[in-house]
Amino acid sequence: MSLDQVKRAPLPGRRSPGTGGRPAGGAAAARPKNSRRAGRWWTPWLFLAPALLLFLYFKFIPMASALTMSFQEVQPYLGNRWVGTENYTTVLGSDGFREAVGHTVVLAAGQTAGSMLLGLVLALLMEGQGRRLGFVRSAAFLPVVVPIAVVAELWRIMYHPTEDGMLNSLLGLVGSGPSGFINHPDTSLGSIMITGIWRGAPYDMMIFLAGLASVDRGLYEAAKVDGASRLQRVWHVTVPGLRSVFTILFILAAIRGLRVFTEVFLLTNGGPDGSTEVVMTLIYKLGLEQNRLGVGAAGAVLLFIATLILTIVVHLMRRRESK
Repeated sequence: MSLDQVKRAPLPGRRSPGTGGRPAGGAAAARPKNSRRAGRWWTPWLFLAPALLLFLYFKFIPMASALTMSFQEVQPYLGNRWVGTENYTTVLGSDGFREAVGHTVVLAAGQTAGSMLLGLVLALLMEGQGRRLGFVRSAAFLPVVVPIAVVAELWRIMYHPTEDGMLNSLLGLVGSGPSGFINHPDTSLGSIMITGIWRGAPYDMMIFLAGLASVDRGLYEAAKVDGASRLQRVWHVTVPGLRSVFTILFILAAIRGLRVFTEVFLLTNGGPDGSTEVVMTLIYKLGLEQNRLGVGAAGAVLLFIATLILTIVVHLMRRRESK
């Protein structure tokens, strides 16, 4: 080959003038595929669009409206008047709000701890028994899918304060006197807590069952060979293996506890004597019963901020532990 022919020969990777500047071989076939994939980036958003529109209309726009209303004195048909932080001052300075916050924290802590503990126990009892305990597992999950109004009415019947009430009849069998349950200030909050635990534990159970499937079985065998009892295996193998599950469930259960409303509203409506008044029932009464929508909106914003702070703190603690 002469020197002129070598100069005219295309180098590897150089585009040939006869192909219109397009790369030859596999590169030419790969570019149309990438362009087709890049052209379908909107496909997932198309499927999400109906749900996003519903969230926008029924959740995010009302949230923005509530934030605006919290700085206003809402006067239907007369126009709202800007009052700044006066609504927040009214809420934070109210004795009823401080008591409601205390009841909410106690109820949230009790329901969170109780539902997680009972859910873990149920998950450990039903682990690996998919075929034999399938019906029991489904039956245990029923409280989650039953409407809360039905659950509240069921427990109202069981909490009947007379001696012939269902739970009082069981207490009579063990020689204990009848209890007022939701009708007595000393036991009303604890009674609602038990109802919340009964309803929330099956949900936690299913999450724990999913987490138990990821725990290495070899660790159980090694602990058993080392002479660890069943309780020790649970404490030293199961609990550390479910650390991420505990974090997720704690956040979900805490948010569920802080936003408790329906069971309190249906069982006691904050009574007797305000012993079960929580933040959500107080906001409902301020906003809808007393027609102080601005004050109620301020209380809702404060509850949202508290929930957000709790979520961020738990997330930061989890990241610090992972490091």
